[in-house]
Parts: sequence; C-alpha cells; structure tokens
Amino acid sequence: MKTAIYPGSFDPVTYGHIDIIKRGALLFDKLIVAVLLNPIKKPLFSIEERMELLKAVTKNIPNVQIDYFDGLLVDYAKKVRAGVIIRGLRMVSDFEYEFQMALINKKLDPSIETVFLMTNEQYSYFSSSAVKEIAQFRGGFSKFVPEIVAQKLKEKLKL
Repeated sequence: MKTAIYPGSFDPVTYGHIDIIKRGALLFDKLIVAVLLNPIKKPLFSIEERMELLKAVTKNIPNVQIDYFDGLLVDYAKKVRAGVIIRGLRMVSDFEYEFQMALINKKLDPSIETVFLMTNEQYSYFSSSAVKEIAQFRGGFSKFVPEIVAQKLKEKLKL
C-alpha cells in the first residue's frame, strides 16, 4: 500500500487544498492530510477545529485520513510509514520554497519522495491567509471555501 502525506496549516481549508486532496487521493492508496501544529504561527482555528473542518470536507473521499503532527515532517512520515510527501504549487514563487524544503527532507531521509501537484488554475491566486484577510474586512470570501468553512469563519470572526 502506497501512503502519502499532504501536510499543511489548513487555516482554514480552501477549495485549493481540496483540489490537491482529491487529486492526491487518486494517486495513492492512502492519503494522510496532516495538520501542522506549529508553535511559531498563531492560527485562527485550533488544531481540533482545523481537523474537524478537514474531516467534514473530505468525508466522501474514502482513502483520506486526517491527522496532525508537530516536529519534523520526515519523522512523522516514518511514524505513519508514508514514502511520499505531496505539496501543492500555486505559483512559481511557491516552487522556490517547496523545492528547498524537498531537498532538505531528502537529505534528512533519502527514502521519502516529494511530489508536486500544480493547483488547478481557478484556485491559483488565493491562499488561506488571503481568505482570512478578506473575511476580516467583511469581503466576499465564501467563494474560496466550502459552506461549512465559511460558516465557521463567520462565527470565529463574529461576522
């Protein structure tokens, strides 16, 4: 069984993330969507809330599992016996950072491969950060996220 990990903050999960999840799930027997618990970042949603939202939006994809991790991604990959890391690329600027991370991960564990998936062009221009900013200024953010995520954003931001 070939297992892959799609790591990220998912704060909040967007249609761009869901696009990568669906496509990654077609390529691998098992896809673990792993929410990064990063003490440096100050997320809007808790780890539990992000996992709950991910479970809701992936409930119809049978080979997707939602989990979380902290520490090094390669250590988590070993723990869950995943040989592949999936990373989504929106723009050329994403590639530079992701390429560097892929090389570092390869140096830390040569057995783990990184696969880059280009985000569908209709999702290439927005990010979770942009969605949160639009929402905070009461803009039309709901076109970028599923309804359940839009509702949670409204509740969280008291809109």
